[in-house]
Amino acid sequence: MAVYGSGDRGDHLVQALLADGQVRAMAAVTTRTVEEARWRHDLSPTAAAALGRTLTVTAFLGAMLKAPQKVSVEIVCDGPIKALHAQADAEGRVRGYVDNPHVDLPVNARGKLDVAGAVGHGTLYVIRDLGLREPYRGFVPLVSGEIGEDFAYYFLHSEQTPSVVAVGVLVDPDHRVRAAGGLLLQVMPGASEEVISVLEQRARELPPMSSAVDQGKDAEGLLALAAGDLDVRVLRRLPVQFKCSCSRERFERALVALGEEELRDMLETDGSAELVCHFCSEVYRFDAKDLAALLKAASYRQQ
Repeated sequence: MAVYGSGDRGDHLVQALLADGQVRAMAAVTTRTVEEARWRHDLSPTAAAALGRTLTVTAFLGAMLKAPQKVSVEIVCDGPIKALHAQADAEGRVRGYVDNPHVDLPVNARGKLDVAGAVGHGTLYVIRDLGLREPYRGFVPLVSGEIGEDFAYYFLHSEQTPSVVAVGVLVDPDHRVRAAGGLLLQVMPGASEEVISVLEQRARELPPMSSAVDQGKDAEGLLALAAGDLDVRVLRRLPVQFKCSCSRERFERALVALGEEELRDMLETDGSAELVCHFCSEVYRFDAKDLAALLKAASYRQQ
């Protein structure tokens, strides 16, 4: 298991308990992960901020699972970004994309990237694949479009867990992601009023997460900002990375599944095929020889 110190700039996530187990906490630095999503999808600054916030919270959701369980997040909205999609597993691997990667809005009244304007109104869906016959599905309406507040509303109303969700992405003028990260605090059943009061006060005083990361805070540093005088017990540290599960073999199987007739038409009409993964924008090209081999495999399959 990777252990990160304050001098390490790698993306990472820390799970912890505060106040003798009365509060479950997670914090993450996700700068490299969000930057990889930005360049893979050619995201505008606003789209990078929206997807980056979503990827960070999805990493938190994934860290709550056990391998090989996975979680998917979908935000379907009426804003110009149209929809956001993210997936994560229990080992810190995340991936995601937006339907409109080039959405570009003026900064909001506070001089910040207008994520809420890009998202608008809609619904937040969380789908957990726990290895059972049917995945667990929860959903809530968006309350602000700022992502963090929307997930806090989801945790409260879909999972009955009062939560603080703070996430942020700082984008440089050249559109590169300079800093990204976040914090999740969840009050456990039986937490004392004193602890809840302290936590609420600390939450009001939190600086922007992206600014804290930009100033050199690692995940444990972010936890310290939230904990104040509350004791912190770290349970697990794990690396976070943008990692897609697509492969050429998967796309080959998808082409074979189209069937002999459609593959033959593709071969005779175009002579090649180019498939692009939605989640990572990786391009897979199949020439006439490749398609002929897949056509042969499809014909065997149909016999």
